[in-house]
Amino acid sequence: MHTLCTGRRYVHVIACRSELCAYCGGCVSLCPSGALELGETRLVIDEERCNDCNLCIPACSVGALVAEQDEPAVGHVRRQYDLVVVGAGPAGSTAAWFAAEQGLDVLLLEKRQEIGSPVRCAEGINREMLLRFLKPEEPWICAEINRSQIVNAETGEAQSFAGDEVGYVLERRIFDRTLAERAASAGAQVMVKSTVDGLLKENGAVRGVRAAHADTEFEIYAPIVVGADGVESRVGQWSGLRCTLPQADCLVCAQFLLVGIDVDPTCCYYYLGQELAPGGYAWVFPKGEGKANVGLGVQADFAEAPALEYLNRFIAQHRFLEQGSPVTLITGNVPVGVARGDIVGDGVMLVGDAARQADPLTGGGIANAMIAGRLAAEVAAKAAAAGDVSRACLAQYQAGWAEERGRKMARNYRLKNRFSPAQRTSRSFLRAFALATPGK
Repeated sequence: MHTLCTGRRYVHVIACRSELCAYCGGCVSLCPSGALELGETRLVIDEERCNDCNLCIPACSVGALVAEQDEPAVGHVRRQYDLVVVGAGPAGSTAAWFAAEQGLDVLLLEKRQEIGSPVRCAEGINREMLLRFLKPEEPWICAEINRSQIVNAETGEAQSFAGDEVGYVLERRIFDRTLAERAASAGAQVMVKSTVDGLLKENGAVRGVRAAHADTEFEIYAPIVVGADGVESRVGQWSGLRCTLPQADCLVCAQFLLVGIDVDPTCCYYYLGQELAPGGYAWVFPKGEGKANVGLGVQADFAEAPALEYLNRFIAQHRFLEQGSPVTLITGNVPVGVARGDIVGDGVMLVGDAARQADPLTGGGIANAMIAGRLAAEVAAKAAAAGDVSRACLAQYQAGWAEERGRKMARNYRLKNRFSPAQRTSRSFLRAFALATPGK
Protein backbone atom coordinates (compact mmCIF):
# COMPACT_ATOMS: atom_id res chain seq x y z
CA MET A 1 0.00 0.00 0.00
CA HIS A 2 1.31 3.46 -0.91
CA THR A 3 0.77 6.48 1.30
CA LEU A 4 1.27 10.11 0.30
CA CYS A 5 3.04 12.30 2.81
CA THR A 6 0.13 14.74 3.11
CA GLY A 7 -0.01 15.30 6.83
CA ARG A 8 1.33 13.88 10.06
CA ARG A 9 1.33 10.26 8.92
CA TYR A 10 2.74 7.35 10.90
CA VAL A 11 4.47 4.51 9.09
CA HIS A 12 5.08 1.99 11.88
CA VAL A 13 7.27 4.15 14.20
CA ILE A 14 8.12 6.84 11.62
CA ALA A 15 6.17 10.11 11.44
CA CYS A 16 6.35 12.09 8.21
CA ARG A 17 5.63 15.81 8.59
CA SER A 18 4.81 17.17 5.14
CA GLU A 19 4.82 20.72 6.48
CA LEU A 20 8.57 20.30 7.05
CA CYS A 21 9.42 18.01 4.12
CA ALA A 22 11.63 19.82 1.57
CA TYR A 23 11.20 17.05 -1.03
CA CYS A 24 14.98 16.67 -1.43
CA GLY A 25 15.16 12.89 -1.78
CA GLY A 26 17.88 12.43 0.81
CA CYS A 27 15.86 9.82 2.69
CA VAL A 28 15.17 7.85 -0.50
CA SER A 29 18.87 7.37 -1.16
CA LEU A 30 19.39 5.62 2.19
CA CYS A 31 16.31 3.40 2.30
CA PRO A 32 17.49 -0.24 1.95
CA SER A 33 14.02 -1.65 1.31
CA GLY A 34 12.83 0.74 -1.38
CA ALA A 35 9.97 1.95 0.81
CA LEU A 36 10.50 5.62 -0.02
CA GLU A 37 9.96 7.23 -3.41
CA LEU A 38 9.60 10.79 -4.68
CA GLY A 39 6.25 11.21 -6.35
CA GLU A 40 5.45 14.23 -8.50
CA THR A 41 4.91 16.55 -5.56
CA ARG A 42 5.18 14.48 -2.37
CA LEU A 43 7.18 11.77 -0.69
CA VAL A 44 5.49 8.39 -1.26
CA ILE A 45 5.87 5.73 1.42
CA ASP A 46 5.29 2.01 0.78
CA GLU A 47 4.17 0.74 4.17
CA GLU A 48 4.53 -2.91 3.16
CA ARG A 49 8.21 -2.47 2.29
CA CYS A 50 9.13 -0.34 5.31
CA ASN A 51 11.21 -2.47 7.72
CA ASP A 52 11.46 0.04 10.59
CA CYS A 53 15.22 0.44 10.20
CA ASN A 54 14.99 4.23 10.90
CA LEU A 55 17.92 4.96 8.57
CA CYS A 56 15.85 7.67 6.91
CA ILE A 57 15.60 9.74 10.09
CA PRO A 58 19.19 11.08 10.21
CA ALA A 59 19.13 11.48 6.41
CA CYS A 60 16.41 14.12 6.64
CA SER A 61 18.01 17.55 6.76
CA VAL A 62 14.88 19.32 8.02
CA GLY A 63 13.60 16.80 10.56
CA ALA A 64 10.51 15.87 8.56
CA LEU A 65 11.00 12.17 9.30
CA VAL A 66 11.17 11.45 13.01
CA ALA A 67 10.49 8.62 15.40
CA GLU A 68 6.97 8.75 16.79
CA GLN A 69 8.12 9.77 20.24
CA ASP A 70 10.38 12.58 18.99
CA GLU A 71 9.29 16.21 18.91
CA PRO A 72 10.34 18.58 16.10
CA ALA A 73 12.77 21.39 16.82
CA VAL A 74 11.29 24.86 16.29
CA GLY A 75 13.08 28.18 16.11
CA HIS A 76 12.55 30.80 18.78
CA VAL A 77 9.37 32.80 18.33
CA ARG A 78 8.23 35.39 20.83
CA ARG A 79 4.62 35.82 21.79
CA GLN A 80 4.51 39.56 21.05
CA TYR A 81 5.68 41.83 18.23
CA ASP A 82 4.85 45.35 17.12
CA LEU A 83 3.93 44.14 13.64
CA VAL A 84 3.30 40.78 11.99
CA VAL A 85 3.50 40.59 8.19
CA VAL A 86 1.89 37.59 6.52
CA GLY A 87 3.52 36.77 3.18
CA ALA A 88 7.07 37.47 1.96
CA GLY A 89 6.43 38.60 -1.60
CA PRO A 90 7.54 42.09 -2.70
CA ALA A 91 4.73 43.79 -0.75
CA GLY A 92 5.25 41.89 2.49
CA SER A 93 9.04 41.96 2.51
CA THR A 94 9.08 45.67 1.69
CA ALA A 95 6.63 46.37 4.52
CA ALA A 96 8.76 44.35 6.95
CA TRP A 97 11.95 46.03 5.72
CA PHE A 98 10.79 49.61 6.16
CA ALA A 99 8.89 48.93 9.37
CA ALA A 100 12.00 47.38 10.92
CA GLU A 101 14.09 50.32 9.73
CA GLN A 102 11.72 52.62 11.61
CA GLY A 103 12.29 50.70 14.82
CA LEU A 104 9.31 48.36 14.94
CA ASP A 105 9.71 44.81 16.20
CA VAL A 106 8.62 42.86 13.12
CA LEU A 107 7.87 39.20 12.37
CA LEU A 108 7.63 38.22 8.68
CA LEU A 109 5.92 34.87 8.05
CA GLU A 110 6.12 32.98 4.76
CA LYS A 111 4.20 29.75 4.21
CA ARG A 112 6.57 28.34 1.60
CA GLN A 113 9.97 26.87 2.31
CA GLU A 114 11.70 29.15 -0.19
CA ILE A 115 10.96 32.85 -0.55
CA GLY A 116 10.49 33.76 -4.21
CA SER A 117 9.35 30.31 -5.27
CA PRO A 118 7.23 29.50 -7.13
CA VAL A 119 7.35 32.57 -9.34
CA ARG A 120 3.86 33.80 -10.28
CA CYS A 121 4.77 36.72 -12.47
CA ALA A 122 6.11 37.75 -15.89
CA GLU A 123 8.81 39.59 -13.86
CA GLY A 124 8.76 43.00 -15.56
CA ILE A 125 9.28 46.29 -13.71
CA ASN A 126 9.84 49.94 -14.63
CA ARG A 127 13.37 51.19 -13.93
CA GLU A 128 12.37 54.43 -12.22
CA MET A 129 9.97 52.60 -9.93
CA LEU A 130 12.67 50.11 -8.99
CA LEU A 131 15.21 52.85 -8.21
CA ARG A 132 12.90 54.20 -5.53
CA PHE A 133 13.89 51.13 -3.51
CA LEU A 134 16.99 49.41 -4.88
CA LYS A 135 19.81 49.86 -7.34
CA PRO A 136 19.80 47.13 -10.00
CA GLU A 137 22.09 44.22 -9.18
CA GLU A 138 23.34 41.72 -11.75
CA PRO A 139 22.17 38.55 -9.93
CA TRP A 140 18.50 39.52 -10.22
CA ILE A 141 18.45 41.50 -13.49
CA CYS A 142 17.89 39.21 -16.47
CA ALA A 143 17.33 41.79 -19.18
CA GLU A 144 17.26 45.56 -19.67
CA ILE A 145 14.27 46.59 -21.76
CA ASN A 146 14.29 49.76 -23.87
CA ARG A 147 11.35 49.13 -26.16
CA SER A 148 8.12 47.19 -26.42
CA GLN A 149 6.11 45.82 -29.32
CA ILE A 150 2.34 45.44 -29.19
CA VAL A 151 0.82 43.13 -31.77
CA ASN A 152 -2.82 43.06 -32.86
CA ALA A 153 -3.19 39.29 -33.17
CA GLU A 154 -6.30 39.68 -35.32
CA THR A 155 -4.64 41.76 -38.05
CA GLY A 156 -0.95 41.04 -37.47
CA GLU A 157 -0.28 44.78 -37.20
CA ALA A 158 2.58 45.57 -34.80
CA GLN A 159 3.35 48.85 -33.09
CA SER A 160 6.75 49.50 -31.54
CA PHE A 161 7.32 51.89 -28.67
CA ALA A 162 10.73 53.17 -27.65
CA GLY A 163 11.85 56.07 -25.54
CA ASP A 164 13.92 57.27 -22.64
CA GLU A 165 12.19 55.07 -20.08
CA VAL A 166 13.74 51.70 -19.36
CA GLY A 167 12.40 48.58 -17.73
CA TYR A 168 13.88 45.34 -16.48
CA VAL A 169 12.96 41.69 -16.50
CA LEU A 170 13.85 40.34 -13.08
CA GLU A 171 14.86 36.98 -11.69
CA ARG A 172 12.12 36.95 -9.07
CA ARG A 173 13.49 34.01 -7.12
CA ILE A 174 16.58 36.06 -6.30
CA PHE A 175 14.87 39.45 -6.19
CA ASP A 176 12.23 38.40 -3.67
CA ARG A 177 14.87 36.80 -1.48
CA THR A 178 16.91 40.01 -1.66
CA LEU A 179 13.96 42.00 -0.31
CA ALA A 180 13.49 39.51 2.54
CA GLU A 181 17.20 39.74 3.31
CA ARG A 182 16.88 43.52 3.49
CA ALA A 183 14.06 43.07 5.98
CA ALA A 184 16.14 40.67 8.07
CA SER A 185 19.18 42.97 7.95
CA ALA A 186 16.98 45.83 9.18
CA GLY A 187 16.02 43.74 12.20
CA ALA A 188 12.88 41.85 11.17
CA GLN A 189 12.57 38.19 12.15
CA VAL A 190 11.84 36.07 9.08
CA MET A 191 10.31 32.60 9.28
CA VAL A 192 9.70 30.34 6.28
CA LYS A 193 7.42 27.30 6.08
CA SER A 194 5.23 29.02 8.65
CA THR A 195 1.50 29.09 7.98
CA VAL A 196 -1.06 31.48 9.41
CA ASP A 197 -4.28 29.67 10.27
CA GLY A 198 -6.33 32.53 11.71
CA LEU A 199 -6.37 35.92 13.39
CA LEU A 200 -6.49 36.83 17.05
CA LYS A 201 -9.20 39.37 17.78
CA GLU A 202 -10.27 41.50 20.71
CA ASN A 203 -13.64 43.23 20.55
CA GLY A 204 -13.62 42.75 16.80
CA ALA A 205 -10.17 44.29 16.31
CA VAL A 206 -7.25 42.25 14.94
CA ARG A 207 -4.62 41.71 17.63
CA GLY A 208 -2.34 39.05 16.16
CA VAL A 209 -2.25 35.73 14.35
CA ARG A 210 -2.49 32.02 14.96
CA ALA A 211 0.49 30.46 13.21
CA ALA A 212 2.08 27.04 12.85
CA HIS A 213 5.61 25.90 12.15
CA ALA A 214 6.19 22.15 11.91
CA ASP A 215 3.84 20.59 14.44
CA THR A 216 3.93 23.57 16.79
CA GLU A 217 1.18 26.18 16.84
CA PHE A 218 1.65 29.71 18.15
CA GLU A 219 -0.53 32.58 19.15
CA ILE A 220 1.44 35.67 18.27
CA TYR A 221 0.14 38.99 19.50
CA ALA A 222 0.70 42.20 17.58
CA PRO A 223 -1.30 45.43 17.50
CA ILE A 224 -0.97 45.52 13.69
CA VAL A 225 -1.10 42.72 11.13
CA VAL A 226 -0.23 43.35 7.47
CA GLY A 227 -1.86 40.90 5.05
CA ALA A 228 0.49 40.41 2.10
CA ASP A 229 -0.82 36.94 1.37
CA GLY A 230 -1.64 37.35 -2.28
CA VAL A 231 -4.71 37.19 -4.46
CA GLU A 232 -6.19 34.46 -2.24
CA SER A 233 -5.75 36.59 0.91
CA ARG A 234 -7.06 34.80 3.96
CA VAL A 235 -6.05 37.68 6.22
CA GLY A 236 -8.47 39.93 4.35
CA GLN A 237 -11.29 37.39 4.59
CA TRP A 238 -10.73 36.71 8.28
CA SER A 239 -10.65 40.41 9.09
CA GLY A 240 -14.00 40.99 7.38
CA LEU A 241 -12.72 43.04 4.44
CA ARG A 242 -14.30 42.51 1.01
CA CYS A 243 -11.89 40.22 -0.81
CA THR A 244 -14.00 38.05 -3.10
CA LEU A 245 -12.75 38.54 -6.64
CA PRO A 246 -15.38 38.81 -9.41
CA GLN A 247 -14.63 36.74 -12.49
CA ALA A 248 -14.44 39.88 -14.60
CA ASP A 249 -11.59 41.12 -12.39
CA CYS A 250 -9.60 37.89 -12.58
CA LEU A 251 -6.92 37.18 -15.18
CA VAL A 252 -6.26 33.43 -15.31
CA CYS A 253 -2.65 32.90 -16.37
CA ALA A 254 -0.16 30.27 -17.47
CA GLN A 255 3.49 30.84 -18.33
CA PHE A 256 6.44 28.81 -19.61
CA LEU A 257 10.08 29.72 -19.33
CA LEU A 258 11.21 28.79 -22.83
CA VAL A 259 14.85 28.08 -23.61
CA GLY A 260 16.46 28.01 -27.06
CA ILE A 261 14.49 30.74 -28.78
CA ASP A 262 15.67 33.67 -30.89
CA VAL A 263 14.22 36.84 -29.38
CA ASP A 264 15.39 40.44 -29.07
CA PRO A 265 16.78 40.65 -25.49
CA THR A 266 15.85 44.34 -25.20
CA CYS A 267 12.19 44.15 -26.23
CA CYS A 268 9.02 42.98 -24.48
CA TYR A 269 6.29 41.67 -26.76
CA TYR A 270 2.53 41.83 -26.14
CA TYR A 271 -0.14 40.14 -28.26
CA LEU A 272 -3.80 41.10 -27.96
CA GLY A 273 -6.78 39.47 -29.61
CA GLN A 274 -10.17 38.11 -28.62
CA GLU A 275 -9.56 34.67 -30.10
CA LEU A 276 -5.96 34.55 -28.86
CA ALA A 277 -6.66 35.52 -25.23
CA PRO A 278 -10.23 36.61 -24.46
CA GLY A 279 -10.15 39.68 -22.24
CA GLY A 280 -6.40 39.38 -21.72
CA TYR A 281 -3.20 39.10 -23.72
CA ALA A 282 -0.09 37.02 -24.36
CA TRP A 283 3.45 38.14 -23.60
CA VAL A 284 7.07 37.34 -24.38
CA PHE A 285 9.51 38.80 -21.85
CA PRO A 286 13.19 38.08 -22.67
CA LYS A 287 15.48 36.81 -19.93
CA GLY A 288 18.75 36.75 -21.90
CA GLU A 289 20.73 33.91 -23.47
CA GLY A 290 17.88 32.70 -25.67
CA LYS A 291 15.38 32.48 -22.80
CA ALA A 292 12.04 34.19 -22.28
CA ASN A 293 8.96 34.13 -20.12
CA VAL A 294 6.18 33.25 -22.53
CA GLY A 295 2.76 33.48 -20.99
CA LEU A 296 -0.89 34.28 -21.49
CA GLY A 297 -3.78 35.50 -19.37
CA VAL A 298 -7.51 35.26 -20.09
CA GLN A 299 -10.40 36.99 -18.35
CA ALA A 300 -12.10 34.33 -16.24
CA ASP A 301 -15.65 35.07 -17.37
CA PHE A 302 -14.77 34.95 -21.08
CA ALA A 303 -12.40 31.97 -21.20
CA GLU A 304 -13.77 28.93 -23.04
CA ALA A 305 -10.74 26.76 -22.26
CA PRO A 306 -7.98 26.62 -19.63
CA ALA A 307 -5.30 29.31 -19.91
CA LEU A 308 -2.69 26.63 -20.57
CA GLU A 309 -4.59 25.48 -23.65
CA TYR A 310 -4.68 29.03 -25.02
CA LEU A 311 -0.95 29.35 -24.29
CA ASN A 312 -0.07 26.15 -26.13
CA ARG A 313 -2.06 27.35 -29.15
CA PHE A 314 -0.23 30.70 -29.07
CA ILE A 315 3.19 29.04 -29.02
CA ALA A 316 2.23 26.66 -31.83
CA GLN A 317 1.33 29.66 -34.03
CA HIS A 318 4.78 31.24 -33.74
CA ARG A 319 7.76 29.39 -35.12
CA PHE A 320 10.33 31.28 -33.04
CA LEU A 321 8.52 30.15 -29.88
CA GLU A 322 7.68 26.62 -31.03
CA GLN A 323 11.37 25.82 -31.40
CA GLY A 324 11.95 26.49 -27.70
CA SER A 325 11.87 24.01 -24.85
CA PRO A 326 9.81 24.70 -21.71
CA VAL A 327 11.84 24.26 -18.53
CA THR A 328 9.34 25.82 -16.12
CA LEU A 329 5.55 26.06 -16.02
CA ILE A 330 3.79 28.39 -13.61
CA THR A 331 0.10 29.13 -13.27
CA GLY A 332 -1.99 31.48 -11.19
CA ASN A 333 -4.58 34.23 -11.12
CA VAL A 334 -3.91 37.97 -11.20
CA PRO A 335 -6.41 40.50 -9.84
CA VAL A 336 -7.09 43.10 -12.52
CA GLY A 337 -9.66 45.13 -10.63
CA VAL A 338 -9.58 47.47 -7.68
CA ALA A 339 -10.48 46.90 -4.04
CA ARG A 340 -14.26 46.90 -3.59
CA GLY A 341 -14.07 48.32 -0.11
CA ASP A 342 -11.57 49.29 2.55
CA ILE A 343 -8.10 47.77 2.59
CA VAL A 344 -7.71 48.58 6.29
CA GLY A 345 -9.54 47.60 9.44
CA ASP A 346 -8.92 47.82 13.17
CA GLY A 347 -5.38 46.50 13.54
CA VAL A 348 -5.02 45.27 9.95
CA MET A 349 -3.83 46.50 6.54
CA LEU A 350 -3.74 44.70 3.19
CA VAL A 351 -0.99 45.24 0.62
CA GLY A 352 -0.15 44.00 -2.88
CA ASP A 353 -2.42 41.50 -4.61
CA ALA A 354 -4.31 41.03 -1.33
CA ALA A 355 -5.40 44.67 -1.72
CA ARG A 356 -6.01 44.38 -5.50
CA GLN A 357 -3.17 46.80 -6.30
CA ALA A 358 -1.97 45.35 -9.62
CA ASP A 359 -2.53 47.47 -12.73
CA PRO A 360 -5.98 46.57 -14.14
CA LEU A 361 -4.77 47.03 -17.71
CA THR A 362 -1.66 44.85 -17.64
CA GLY A 363 -1.74 42.94 -14.36
CA GLY A 364 1.73 44.29 -13.52
CA GLY A 365 2.11 44.65 -9.77
CA ILE A 366 5.68 44.42 -8.46
CA ALA A 367 6.33 48.16 -8.15
CA ASN A 368 2.82 48.87 -6.85
CA ALA A 369 3.27 46.16 -4.22
CA MET A 370 6.54 47.67 -3.00
CA ILE A 371 5.05 51.17 -2.88
CA ALA A 372 2.11 49.88 -0.86
CA GLY A 373 4.42 47.95 1.46
CA ARG A 374 6.44 51.04 2.27
CA LEU A 375 3.33 53.16 2.79
CA ALA A 376 1.91 50.55 5.16
CA ALA A 377 5.17 50.45 7.11
CA GLU A 378 5.23 54.22 7.49
CA VAL A 379 1.65 54.31 8.76
CA ALA A 380 2.30 51.36 11.09
CA ALA A 381 5.22 53.21 12.66
CA LYS A 382 3.10 56.33 13.19
CA ALA A 383 0.20 54.32 14.59
CA ALA A 384 2.45 52.41 16.98
CA ALA A 385 4.02 55.64 18.22
CA ALA A 386 0.58 57.17 18.76
CA GLY A 387 -0.79 54.03 20.40
CA ASP A 388 -3.71 54.12 17.98
CA VAL A 389 -4.17 51.18 15.61
CA SER A 390 -7.84 51.79 14.85
CA ARG A 391 -9.29 51.68 11.37
CA ALA A 392 -9.47 55.48 11.41
CA CYS A 393 -5.76 55.81 12.10
CA LEU A 394 -4.67 53.11 9.66
CA ALA A 395 -6.85 54.73 7.00
CA GLN A 396 -3.87 57.05 6.43
CA TYR A 397 -2.36 54.14 4.49
CA GLN A 398 -5.45 53.79 2.31
CA ALA A 399 -5.44 57.53 1.62
CA GLY A 400 -1.71 57.48 0.88
CA TRP A 401 -2.16 54.63 -1.56
CA ALA A 402 -4.97 56.47 -3.34
CA GLU A 403 -2.76 59.55 -3.67
CA GLU A 404 0.36 57.66 -4.73
CA ARG A 405 -1.00 55.07 -7.17
CA GLY A 406 -4.60 54.15 -6.36
CA ARG A 407 -6.33 56.88 -8.33
CA LYS A 408 -4.32 56.00 -11.43
CA MET A 409 -5.19 52.31 -10.99
CA ALA A 410 -8.87 53.21 -10.60
CA ARG A 411 -8.64 55.25 -13.82
CA ASN A 412 -7.06 52.30 -15.63
CA TYR A 413 -9.82 50.05 -14.30
CA ARG A 414 -12.50 52.35 -15.69
CA LEU A 415 -10.62 52.54 -18.97
CA LYS A 416 -10.39 48.76 -19.23
CA ASN A 417 -14.10 48.37 -18.59
CA ARG A 418 -14.92 51.00 -21.19
CA PHE A 419 -13.75 48.52 -23.82
CA SER A 420 -15.34 45.10 -24.11
CA PRO A 421 -12.87 42.23 -24.66
CA ALA A 422 -13.77 42.28 -28.36
CA GLN A 423 -12.80 45.98 -28.55
CA ARG A 424 -9.39 45.62 -26.92
CA THR A 425 -7.55 45.60 -30.22
CA SER A 426 -8.73 49.11 -31.10
CA ARG A 427 -6.09 51.80 -31.51
CA SER A 428 -7.43 53.69 -28.50
CA PHE A 429 -7.13 50.72 -26.18
CA LEU A 430 -3.72 49.66 -27.52
CA ARG A 431 -2.42 53.18 -26.92
CA ALA A 432 -3.60 53.10 -23.31
CA PHE A 433 -2.22 49.60 -22.85
CA ALA A 434 1.19 50.68 -24.16
CA LEU A 435 1.38 53.46 -21.58
CA ALA A 436 0.75 50.96 -18.79
CA THR A 437 3.40 48.39 -19.77
CA PRO A 438 6.34 47.89 -17.36
CA GLY A 439 8.80 49.85 -19.53
CA LYS A 440 6.57 52.90 -19.38
